[in-house]
Formats: sequence, structure tokens, C-alpha cells
Amino acid sequence: MNNLTFKFMKKAFLILVVCLSSVLFSCKKDKTTDQPNTDNVKSDTADTTLIADNGWPREAENNGTKLVYYQPQVDDWKDYKEITARVAFSLTPKDGKQVLGVASLQAETLVDKDNRSAFIKNLQVTDVRFPALDKKKVPEMEKLFKETLPVSGDPISVDRILADLSATKSPAKGITAKNDPPAIFYSTNPAVLLIVQGEPVLVPVEKTDIQYVVNTNWDLFFDKTAKEYSLLAENVWLTSKKLDGKWVKTAKLPAGLINLPAGQNFDDVKKMIPPPSTGTAPEVFYSNKPAELIAVNGNPKFIKIDGTKLMYIDNTENDVFADEANGQYYVLLSGRWFSSKELTGPWKYAGNSLPADFAKIPKNSPRANVLSSVPGTQEAKDAVMLSQVPTTAILKKSDAEAKVKVNYDGAPQFKPIEGTKMQYASNTQEKIIKVGDLYYLCFQAVWFMSTSPNGPWKTCDSVPKEIYTIPPSSPVYNVTYVTQTTTDTTVESSTTAGYFGAFIIGATVGAILTYGTGWYYPPYVYYGGMYPIYRPWPYAYGGGAVYNPWTGGYAVGRRVYGPYGAAGTSAWYNPATGRYGRSASVQGWYGGRTAASTYNPWTGNYVRTNQGHNAYAQWGHSAATNGNQWAQTGHITTRRGTAIGYETSGGNKGVITHRRGGGTTIHTNNNVYAGHDGHVYKRDANGNWSHYNNGNGGWTQAGTLGSSKKSGEDIQRNKPNQGLGANEAGERIQRDNLPKPEQNLGGETRLGDRTQRDNFPKADQTLGQPNKPLGEAGRPDITKDLDRSAFSRDRGESQTRNFQNFQHQGGFGGGGFRGGGGFRGRR
Repeated sequence: MNNLTFKFMKKAFLILVVCLSSVLFSCKKDKTTDQPNTDNVKSDTADTTLIADNGWPREAENNGTKLVYYQPQVDDWKDYKEITARVAFSLTPKDGKQVLGVASLQAETLVDKDNRSAFIKNLQVTDVRFPALDKKKVPEMEKLFKETLPVSGDPISVDRILADLSATKSPAKGITAKNDPPAIFYSTNPAVLLIVQGEPVLVPVEKTDIQYVVNTNWDLFFDKTAKEYSLLAENVWLTSKKLDGKWVKTAKLPAGLINLPAGQNFDDVKKMIPPPSTGTAPEVFYSNKPAELIAVNGNPKFIKIDGTKLMYIDNTENDVFADEANGQYYVLLSGRWFSSKELTGPWKYAGNSLPADFAKIPKNSPRANVLSSVPGTQEAKDAVMLSQVPTTAILKKSDAEAKVKVNYDGAPQFKPIEGTKMQYASNTQEKIIKVGDLYYLCFQAVWFMSTSPNGPWKTCDSVPKEIYTIPPSSPVYNVTYVTQTTTDTTVESSTTAGYFGAFIIGATVGAILTYGTGWYYPPYVYYGGMYPIYRPWPYAYGGGAVYNPWTGGYAVGRRVYGPYGAAGTSAWYNPATGRYGRSASVQGWYGGRTAASTYNPWTGNYVRTNQGHNAYAQWGHSAATNGNQWAQTGHITTRRGTAIGYETSGGNKGVITHRRGGGTTIHTNNNVYAGHDGHVYKRDANGNWSHYNNGNGGWTQAGTLGSSKKSGEDIQRNKPNQGLGANEAGERIQRDNLPKPEQNLGGETRLGDRTQRDNFPKADQTLGQPNKPLGEAGRPDITKDLDRSAFSRDRGESQTRNFQNFQHQGGFGGGGFRGGGGFRGRR
């Protein structure tokens, strides 16, 4: 046994053991799938493997008929819910001959963004074409194809779909955002940014003369006796008479701080009492509105970016650049570009006039992460397109209605929504819109309706169109990104990135995705009870928001912005107990990874979890379908499957993963394509195209069509093994290694299925439908389209594998960002 064979068998055995363990676990889990449990949300490798896009082509069998179908070529994804695609396939009836064909498909999709997969639902075959088949046999083979093709449950990577669409999808329309720069501070010394929204909201600490400032991003206390503030900035205590005054390091604290009670989220503070003798006092920048801080560790160290006139500052967590051509500095904040002649400002919005060199930043640059925010780049297009892909949850109406709970601070109060006749509830954390005499509640991304502001609340069968005219200047604007449909018993809710705070803005040369609308929504404070109630609205700045291409959203939190992110992104106050909650790590529209209670002002969601969460954590349901079975846990899991290793007589090796409701993945050649003209094409390693319809059932190279002369795009095309791990690379087959006519496309030689070549029709024979003649194969417009498909397929494969590598490495795990693609951490 050689070493390669041993490694393969070992890998196949490990996968088999893992998958069988998942099967056993699912039997126990299925008994309680109706009981949501957000405390035990987890993402384990076994489940991820089972539901991920593990490659193409795929194989399905039905009563002895074998179908091998290749990666679909997506032509449209209407509203990112209804997909139209072409697929090339080989079909081998039981004891029959293999035939090749192409099919046109339409299907609904459900997207699981945790695993970046789209699941196929309600698949319809709208046309089947067999370019080299006697027309008398077409009805029988078409029937076999439709009976064998899986109709639901098959996952396909979102990256593969977006790669196909990137050249054809119409640009997204941006919102009317406010792009005025916030206050931007600059420091080359150790510094922190202290944000207190508006006037300080002071809450007493029981049995002391100390008050705690609620509406801030740091641990900030006020001594009523000395009339002095005490600030814990990391491991250093500072004091000041005024919030905007001079802060000095202190070793002496008010007695009230020494007597802080245990628990109540003060445990971390008590660890710093008495004050440590070590630590350098940071400079404190104060703002009463959302602001940003460019913190450089010493004098700026500029690094030249090859191929451009740009330099970046290396010794900072910010994305700061200098352009030697125009003498301007540029900084990226919450997805928006600002420019200045000096690092100290003043700054102005520069998103519509960004130098062209930004698009030339190499993809392997330490600052390549900013490409997602550079108008016109592929990365920016991907971010914008992904932000429009909905996440869908299917819930029982009775479950959803039973969990709705709305609390007002006093009697319900409503304020007008600018430019409309609607009003929104201003003294509750929930998003309640008054339309005429009716009230509409968006609660955990599900719409409810009532005739009273206090309920009872019933799921909406339809949401008024007026709601979707709410402008970005309104603090409840994000609810316009939630839509839903209902049945008698269920509600299907769909949300896109705007619900979680990521918005598309238009630019002169292209759209980009930003964090927040740019509008400032002042917080709400209520003093009607024993303790004041502070409710912040979300805002664009003051949290160090950074885009993560693998999650498709912004995560918030940087060291200089305080241990709790920012006062409007993660701090909350519980008026029932007078105690405080804080997030312990990153937060963003896509969800977060936290170790304590946290409040998300975009969704109005309180969550307690040591794992992960998103908008649907409360329901315990999420976004995927597998056959007729809905996944009903915090993360999408099918929890059933087996895996076997195989080695064909043709020498191909790989792993086949079995799933209910879908085909099995075959790690072999994926270079067969469906042409718009109804022909089946394959592409060799040199970029040459051949078509399967030359009158004798074989492959004919189409002359110079699709020749090895590459365009600039083709030259940059990933090699077949690029972006794969070492083990995966060994499983990829060279693209020119397609089976011979007497060979099955799955890789196995089928000597008994040798085609009778003289039975095939001529090149001008119809394709199974008299009104659709075959036409000449290999026309320039067809091969040009196929070149785009081949480039997209390679790019989608690379992106899919890179994401799965990021996912297997733990994603957000460990309290920081990790991953490839030039994404830099901010913690």
C-alpha cells in the first residue's frame, strides 16, 4: 500500500466515523427539535461538512438510473430567492447507454449565511435537451432525468452563485445616506476614546455615594461627594472634574468604589481595585456624540504599496493611507472614506473621489481588506451582492406569537416618521410602527400586527407598503429590510443586511457596503422610575466597525473604544434590576460571539450565550431545508449523513458524502458546461472548447474557438488547485482529463455501454422540441459566454474553499477575527 493510498483511506475513515457519530446524535436530537436552545448553539465540523458545498459534479441514482450533474451555470437570481440556471449532465439508464444533455432549471432558494450555502427548494425543470440523441428516445430520457434529479436539499455555495452573477447582475441602488464625517481624533500616544451620548445618565451604586454612568463605552463612575469622575481605562485609573477636562492617573479611589458589590457586572472592575501600580496613563479624547479615533503607536511608519503611489500606516489598527500623487491622507471608517491634508484633520467625505490606485492594491497586501470598500472592485461588488441575499427563517405562527413581549417606559409614546404619515414608538426598545389605526411590530425579524399598541400581537399576512418608504433618517429604518410570507400555520421571514446595520451607498464609480446610515439618532432616556432608563439607537461611528468578507457583515469593537464596544452598540441597562449588561467581544449585523449578556440595538435583541447568535437565536430556528425537513437549531444542521471513500477503475479518488434530499459529491472533473445554444461543452487546460454533438457521439474541438489566447481576465484565472489545502489539491483532477466517449462521466469505465455512434442524429437535428433547432455549435458569442462561466466557476471554487478554510479554523473563535483574503484583526 503506497503512502497516498494510505492517506486517502485514513481520511475517508475519519470522515465516515465523524458522520456516523452525527447520525447517532441526530436520533437523540430529533426528539427535541421543537425546543429552541440558544445556550447550546454550536458549529461543529461534522455538521458543517454535511451541509456545506463539498464540490461538483454530483451524482444521484434512482432505480438503477445514474445521473451525474455538473455545477449549475446561474443566469439569474431574482430577488436573491428565485434562481434560474443551466446544468450539463450525463444520464445512464439501468442497463442502458450513457447520454449527455443540458437542462434549464428554476428553483427557490433558502440561504444559510453561517455556512454560506444556498439550499434548493421546489426545483422545476423547464427544458431538457439531448444534443446527440435520437428524437424518439427523448421523452423517455427526459422523464428519467426529471425522476432522478434531486428536487430539494442540495446545497450550493453562495460564492459560486455570486461569481456567476458578478458579470450580469444589475448594480444595486444605494440609500440616501448621510456621509458627513464624525469627529475624528488623532494621537501618536497611548489613547482612548470616551463617548458619553448626550448628558451623562447617572445611576446609583447601592450602599455607596458612587454613581455609575450608563451611556458610555468605558467603566465610568461619579463621586457625588468629591464631584469627580473616575475612569477605568484598561488597567489604569484616571480622574477628572469634567468629562472634557484633563484626566490624570490616580492611585487613590473613592471609598465607594472599594465597596462595589460583587456581581452586577462589576467583577472586572473590582479586579482593578486597589489600582495597579503599573500601566501608562492614556490620553483621553472625549465626545458627547459618536466619534472615531485614529490611534498610531508612535510616529507613523509608512509602507509603500507596490504598483501604486499609495502608502499605508503600518503601526495602527486603523486603515490609514497616504497618496503621494495628490498629497492627501485617507482613512476608512465604517466603510466610508474620508480625506484630509493633515492626519489631524479636518476630514471630508471622499467616497466619490477615491484615487484609482486604491483599486490596484494587491490582493495579498496586508491592507487588502479595504478592497471591499473600494468602489468598482470585485470585492466591493461581492460585498454589495451578498448584502442583498436574504437569510430566511420558517417559524410556527403559534410559537412566534407566544414569545412576543413589548414593554414601554410609561404610557406608549409615538413620534412622526419624517416625510410620511406614519409614527414610531419612541419609548420602547421594540420597533413599532403606527400605520393609520393599526400597529405593526417587527420583533426578532418577524412582523406582527395589532389594533392596540399593547397587543395582542398576531403575525402579519401582509406588511403595508408604506412601511417600506421609511427613510434612512428614521431610527427604525432597518425594519424595511424584513419581508415575510405566511401559510395557515407558518411564517417565512426574510432579512437582508440592512436589518443588521449594513447599508449600500452609491458612489460615482460603483456601490459599496457601509456600516450604519450615517444619520445620528439621539438616545432615549426615561426618568419616570426608581432608576433612569437609557435606550440607545444604533449609530454608524464610535465602534471601530470593520467589514469581514467571510461573514458578509460588519463586526464592531476595538481596544481604544472601550471594553464594551461603544455606548450605542452593545451597552444596555436593565431597569427591572438596575443592573448592567455588557458585550465581551465583537458584535455586528451578522451576529456575534459573546461571553456575556448583550443587547443589539439594530434588532432589539437581548441574548445570553457562550457561543454564537444571530437575529433568530431567540426562536432557535434558522434557514435551511433538507428534503422536507426543516432545520430547527440555532445553527443549520442536517445531522444525518454517511461518507465513503472510493477509487474508480479509471484511477479517480475522492470522498462521496450522502445527504437526504440531495445528490452526492464526486471529487472529479468539473469542466463540463451547458451552452445557451443547447450543446454540451467541455474545456481543456489550454482554454479550448469542444462540443458533444458532431454526428457520431464524440467530442470535436471547435477550431480556434476559445483558443489558448487568453484575455486579461483569463490570465488571472486561478489554477485548478489554487486556493485548496494540500489534501484537497490531491483530489482535484486536471481539467483536460474528461472521460472518453466510452467512459462514464463519473469516472468509471463502462465497457458495456459503448455508444453505437451511427445512431446519433446530424448536427442540425432538433433538441427534443421542434421549435428549438440546435444551430451551429461553438459560435463566438457562445464560447465567450462559456469563457465567463469557466472563469466564474474557478473563482467560485476558490472563494468557497477559502471560506471553508476560514470556517474550519474557527471563524470568530478565540475572541478575534481570523481568516484569509487579507482580512485584518481589530481586537
